[in-house]
Formats: sequence, C-alpha cells, structure tokens
Amino acid sequence: MANDIAHWRAQIFAKLLLVVFVLGLFTAIPSALLAASEGMWSIAVVDVVALAWIGAIWRWRRLAYTARVVNFLGVAIVVGIALLLKVGPVSQIYLMAVPVLAALLLGLRPALVTLVLTALIVMVLGFNDNASLHLSVLPDEGFLRAAIISLNFSFMTAVLTLSCAVLLQHLERSFDKLSDLNAELRLTSAAVARLNDMVLIAQVGQDAAQQIIFVNEAFERRTGYRRDEVIGRDLRLLRGPDTDPAVVDTIERAMARSETVRAELLNYTKSGAAYWVETELVPFADEGGVNTHWVAVERDITDRKKSQDDIHRLAFFDVLTGLPNRRLLMDRIDKLLASSERGATYSAVMFIDLDRFKTINDARGHAIGDALLCNAAARLSKLMRKADTVARIGGDEFVVLLGHLSHELPGATHAAQTVAEKIRNALGQDLDIAGQTYNSTASIGVTMLPRPGSPGQSAQDLLREADTAMYRAKSNGRNGIAFFETAMQAEVEQRLTLEHDLAAALAKGELQMHVQAQVDRHGRAVGGEMLMRWPLADGGMIPPSVFIPVAEESGLIVELGAWALRQACHAVLELQAAGLAMPLSVNVSPTQFRQVDFVEQVQQVLADTGAPAALLVLEVTEGLLIDKMDDTIARMHRLTEMGLRFSIDDFGTGYSSMAYLKKMPLYELKIDRSFIMDTPDDASSKALVQSILAMAGHLGLRVVAEGVETQAQADFLIAHDCACMQGYLYARPLPLASFITSLQSSTVVAAVV
Repeated sequence: MANDIAHWRAQIFAKLLLVVFVLGLFTAIPSALLAASEGMWSIAVVDVVALAWIGAIWRWRRLAYTARVVNFLGVAIVVGIALLLKVGPVSQIYLMAVPVLAALLLGLRPALVTLVLTALIVMVLGFNDNASLHLSVLPDEGFLRAAIISLNFSFMTAVLTLSCAVLLQHLERSFDKLSDLNAELRLTSAAVARLNDMVLIAQVGQDAAQQIIFVNEAFERRTGYRRDEVIGRDLRLLRGPDTDPAVVDTIERAMARSETVRAELLNYTKSGAAYWVETELVPFADEGGVNTHWVAVERDITDRKKSQDDIHRLAFFDVLTGLPNRRLLMDRIDKLLASSERGATYSAVMFIDLDRFKTINDARGHAIGDALLCNAAARLSKLMRKADTVARIGGDEFVVLLGHLSHELPGATHAAQTVAEKIRNALGQDLDIAGQTYNSTASIGVTMLPRPGSPGQSAQDLLREADTAMYRAKSNGRNGIAFFETAMQAEVEQRLTLEHDLAAALAKGELQMHVQAQVDRHGRAVGGEMLMRWPLADGGMIPPSVFIPVAEESGLIVELGAWALRQACHAVLELQAAGLAMPLSVNVSPTQFRQVDFVEQVQQVLADTGAPAALLVLEVTEGLLIDKMDDTIARMHRLTEMGLRFSIDDFGTGYSSMAYLKKMPLYELKIDRSFIMDTPDDASSKALVQSILAMAGHLGLRVVAEGVETQAQADFLIAHDCACMQGYLYARPLPLASFITSLQSSTVVAAVV
C-alpha cells in the first residue's frame, strides 16, 4: 500500500506544482514589476527566480520525486526568507506553509525537520523585527517579545504540521486495510467470475422486482446472454413456457418472506433452449434488516435430469414403441380400479394380440416386425382419449385401459364394444413397409371393472381376465372380440389342471398306446395306427381330442411324441415276435418334427429298440409344410433314407398343394374322416374322395380312408380302388396285447376280415 500512498502524493505534488506555477504567472510577475518600479530589485529578482525554479521543477519530471519536493520546499523557504528580510514579520506566513507541505508531500520526519528549520529562521532572521514590535499584550523587553512571537509561530506551525502528518499516517493505515479488503475482494470477484456454477446478484426494486446487477462468466456461457444484455433486467427473464408454475410460486412466496429458498427449475437460454438448474436464492439485508439484494447460485443439472428421465423411461416405458410397459400399466390399473369404485363408474381393460405377427416377424425379420409393432402402437394411441392408457406388455401384446365409460354396466359394455371394433378395424388395415404391403389383424379380449359380485379385483385379475377373453377370440377364428365371462376362467383353470395331470400321468407311466387296425378291400389287417389313450383310475378315459391340444399348447407334445415313437417301436417288435409283422403308423406333431435334433432322436430310438425302420410310418399333417418347406422336405428325405415312411394325415383339410406332394418322399395319404362320413350320400364329399383317390393313383401313393363306419362307405371306397380302410366298421382301437390276440384268434380274425 506504500506504493499507493507514494503514487497519491506524486499526483498531489504534480497538481500542486501546476497550480503554483500558474498562480505564480499571475502573481509573481506583477509583483516583480511592482517591486522593480519601486526600486525593490531584490524582491523582483526573488520573484522571477522563484517562478523560473518552479517551472524547472515542473518540467524536469525525470528528477526523483524527493529531490523535486526538496527543491519545491527550498523555493518556498527562499521566498519566505527574502520576504521576511525585505517586507517584515508579516512574511512569516510563507515559512509556516513549508512544514505543512513537507508533511503532506514527504511525511512526518521531513516535516519535523522543516518545522525546526523554519522556527530557527523566524527566530534568527525575524528577531530584530519581532523585538521592535510594540503591542500592549506583549512585555516591554524586546527579547521576550521576539521569543513569544517565535514560539507562537512555531506552535501554530507545529499544530498544522502534526495534524497533517498524523492525518496522513492514519490515512496510510486505512489504505493498508483497504488494500487488504480490495485484494480479498479481487480474489473473491475472480473466484466468483470463474465458478462453473452460475451466479447472479439482483437488487430488490419496487413492486418486488429484482433487477440484475451482476452475472458471472458461467452464466454468460450457459445462457448465451452477454452481461450488458441482462444488467438491469428482472431476475425472471430466464423463465419460459414449460417452467413449472408451482415451483415458481414456491420461490416467490419464500422471496416475499425474505427466506432462503432452493428449487429445481426449468430455465431458457437466449436462443430458447431449455435447461434445468438447481438454484439457491439467498437474501442480503442492510444494517436496518431490510432485504436489499438476492444472490442466486445456479447449477446446471440438465444431464442429471436427462439421466433421471432415461431411467424413468426405461423403468416405466417400452423402449421400442414408447408406450407404458407392464410395470406402469399395473400401477394405472390399480388407480383405475380405485377411481372407478369411488366414482361408481365402469371402466374396461382390453388385451390385444396381433394375429400372424410371429409369421411375419420370422419370415421378414425383426426390422419389419418392429415397424409393424410401432405402427400398431401409433394407431392405438391415435384412437384413445388422453385419459386412456395404451401399453405394450411384451411381444405383440398390447393393453388398453378405458376409464370411466358409464355409470351403467350395459352402457359401459356398449362403449367398450364400440372402441374395440374401432381398434380391430384400425389394426386390420394394410400397412406399407419398405415397399411391401403387410396385414396383421387383432384378437381382442375385454373385461369390465369393477365386476359386480367380484369384490377385491386386482390388476393381475383384470389382466388375466382380459388375456383369457383374448384367447377365446383367437380360438374363435382370430380377428375378433370376446368379453370375459366367468365360465372362461373355469375353462382356463380346468385346462391348467389338465396340463399338470397330463405331465404327472406321463411321468408315472399311466398313458397307453392302443392300435387300430387298417384293413384292405378284403377286410384283412394290413397295418395299424398307434393311438394314445389316457385312462383314469375310475375306469373313465380322457379323449385325445381333449388332452392333445393341451399338450401342444404347453409343449408337452414333444415329450409325448418321443414316448409314442418308442412305444411304436416296441409294438412293431412284439408283432414280429407274434408272427404278425405289419407296418404301424405313429403321429408326429409339427412341434416335435421341428426339433433341431429330431432325426438324431429317431436314430437313437431305432438303435435302442432294434425296431425295423421299414415297419414304421410317421404320420404328419399338412400344416408342417407351411413354415420352412425346404428344410422340412430335406429332413424327411434323411428319415426315408433310414427306411422310414411318411403319411399325410387328415389330407384335404390343410395346405393340400400338388407342389409339395411331388417334392415330398411320401408313402401314403390318409383321407380325413370328415369327407368319409358324408360319402357316398353327399355329392361334394363323394367327388372330393374320388379326386383324392385318382390323384394318389397317378402319384403312386397308398391311400388310407379314416372313419369308415358303414358298409356303404366301405363299398364306395372299394369300388374306387381304395387300398386301405380304417374305422369302427372293422375294428376299434385296442391295447396291443388285445390287438395281437384278436389277430391270432381265428374267430376274431374272421370277424375282422
């Protein structure tokens, strides 16, 4: 801070020199001229020399400051001495100024030196004049008079000099403190200016307005505003259309009470881009306790908010479609249940499954499948009200919540039916993806809530009910709508029980394989079909038409099929051992056939049992050829190379294409019983059977007619060269032991033959 004082003194001295020089021009020159005219040449010379000396000091700035000040004080002393000698005691005033100037320009010690010097000058040079003064208040003795005047001069000069010196010392110490404060302030200012957090200082104005008086660099970088663009503007300038009014109200209420407040707020940059900040507003009050300023420290939390939104989106929304996922759906169903019960209104839950989606997805790839799902999501969202919910819960399954449809159940049911029809029509429209047209209809299950007589419904219950109704719509032919009924749940539970019991029966060996004979035109047994039976402990029997579909749905069909194939091999060996070698047919489901290692499984069974492959006929349905025909036919060729033969079961009810008949290594066709039962009375069935027999004859395929129950049917088939027949007219399915006994018994054989 000493440098600051020295600089301050140098500035004062420079201005003082200029003032003295200018005043000297206007006073010293006229004084010199007047003195010369009066013959007072010594005074004139002193004035001129003093003015020239001052001018030289003023112009000679390269001279050291102290030397210039000493010269300046020397001029004052010389002028004072000259005037004291020529004019008299009145000129002592000039010498009084010298110590004061020394205190001002050099400090206390130089001032004391000049004080002593000027006092001696007055005492010595002014002694005669002071001693000769005759004043009534002074003693008559001349020496005393001179001493009193000199002492008074010295006293007053000392008072002025010491006052200036002490004042300057205190000023210097104040400057030192101020310097420390300024240094601290500069450090604080530099730190605040370079903070990564945004800092704003606003002054409280009229009408609770807060005018910005300071912003740091971080604020300028983040908002795009320059400092001069925001100074004087209101603190609210960063708010925008999506800034939460509730948060703003909280902040303003706290500010009205002059309380510190912290909040997360959406602000806007100069360009209009939104960003999130965590802001803390702190009030500053004056000595009277009046709030005068607000300091706002804001931290950019946009990335954190985005991460939170991403986490929330992943947790509650489907990534592909952007729709609510199962987790969020269940929460909204719970809320819908509560609000529907409180408001005594009926709502609906719809379970939507896209028909044929898996076929399109497998055939065209996941990209096309994803596009189809996104389109379905968009169509569903477009149909719904804002209060409704559309969710994707997995795969091609969507759920729609329709809230508060009506206070009456019939009205709500009608409204749900109307919306379901709109959904079905919208989803059934063709869709163009990458230049290809696709179509996927929808099966929709609907359940109403709250259900009368069913208190305590849960979200899981409603979803299960809608899912059950959807499967009913799908089983009814797809592209339809079904409303949940209590009986449906009973059927589902019965089906689940049946699935568990079937798995247990298979594990315990309770299932049986019966054989139904296949006869030629003469009634002789030429083969047989292995048919699965499930006997119960009470003597009853669960028909295959009931448990086989359950096995196919649950996946048990693969295990059942492997067991049936092994049983067929054992049956072939037992027939051989009884001297009744004949081919046996065994059904193979599409699911079983498509197992990657199916060929190896068959090889293993043949190797384990030692059964001849030539006596085994694998019955497959036409549905097997719908998917991956080339792979299927290639696998069939590998099996025929092992000696196995193939039969198309239920021919005429499925794919029925001449193209695959020519490609497949077939042994026989089995005409479905639905065509035989109306033959020969129904002309259409009769013509169809005749066509199948003729086509098979041209292709060299053996034909087995199933479901022959009347002699008229048998006569018609024999008349049209049907090689083999199977049905109750000739034999019912029998356990293998009974089947062998019937063939060995001449009486039974005669009846059969």
